[in-house]
Amino acid sequence: MNVRRVLVSVSEKEGLCGFVKYLKDRDVEVVATEGTANYLQNNGIDVLRVSELTGFPEILGGRIKTLHPEIFGGILGSRRDGTHLREMDVRGIKPIDMVVINFRPFLKVAERTMDENELLENLDVGGLALLQAAVKNYRDVVVVCDPEDYRIIMDSLEQCGDIPLQLRRRLVLKALKMLVDYEKKIYEVLKELFGEPLE
Repeated sequence: MNVRRVLVSVSEKEGLCGFVKYLKDRDVEVVATEGTANYLQNNGIDVLRVSELTGFPEILGGRIKTLHPEIFGGILGSRRDGTHLREMDVRGIKPIDMVVINFRPFLKVAERTMDENELLENLDVGGLALLQAAVKNYRDVVVVCDPEDYRIIMDSLEQCGDIPLQLRRRLVLKALKMLVDYEKKIYEVLKELFGEPLE
């Protein structure tokens, strides 16, 4: 199977346990951020924590979790670029073949409060960066942002051990749509909060 290492960092955890268990049963290494790892562990599924991989804990109240060369090098390193591969080897960076991501719940928070501090605290940074990095390198890294796609991905892995190019492209477009919608909503909410009329 071509997917050997997966990074998981999700706020919406519906269907996650079954998906991760499927991957682990096929000897895929699963790396997760603290909150996601705790959730999986509480459901009897052990994974490698990002902090164990990077040797660096989450800091600033969880604002910084994955922004580390060990993570982004594993996502952005091109498997077709010999220079990338050599540099990754020298620095001990292992490729990440799939990123499973959804964002902090800014939109849900904005439905119940316009408190600036709470809104900003729930504004995702690392998740957006992970998604963009996976999109940039989608031929090597599968982008997963919707729990409804877990079954499609499992079926594809079962059938051919990989995610075909056309499916990868559909997943990229879904991820980009999610990113655009998320950023647009943040813009609209903060425009209203700051008292500036929408153009």
